[in-house]
Amino acid sequence: MKLEVCCPEAADTRALARRLASMLHAGDVVLLAGPLGAGKTVFASGIAEGLGVDDRVISPSFVLVRRYRGLIDLVHADLYRIGSFAELEDLDLLSDADESVLVVEWGNAAEQSFPEDHLLVNISVEDDEARTVQLLPRGSWVGRPLEELE
Repeated sequence: MKLEVCCPEAADTRALARRLASMLHAGDVVLLAGPLGAGKTVFASGIAEGLGVDDRVISPSFVLVRRYRGLIDLVHADLYRIGSFAELEDLDLLSDADESVLVVEWGNAAEQSFPEDHLLVNISVEDDEARTVQLLPRGSWVGRPLEELE
């Protein structure tokens, strides 16, 4: 089941992600997709808030990976500057995220490198600057009650 939610403001995008966080468990993988400025980091910060992270979440574009402590820890990665699958493997994201939630910006570019069980979140920007957020479950995510997020 695919879920599509309209988010007129950044606060709505953050709130949707915060609600999603209530469904997350250690070991979960969330891949974020969308153009520059779509709100991927806003979405990641909403997940962080929902996981009890107190630190301000910022884009990991230049450092590639940031780790945050919360009720459930968060590993937040950004693949925008990754040039090859070898570089992705060097990050060793999956082993780092065994006990955390892994959120990967630009994750759709390497979707096949992640477990079959993941959630793909595609964020698009509409003409009126609202965001349309599509939640596309893969593997075991298909059985999760995403419709409760509306």
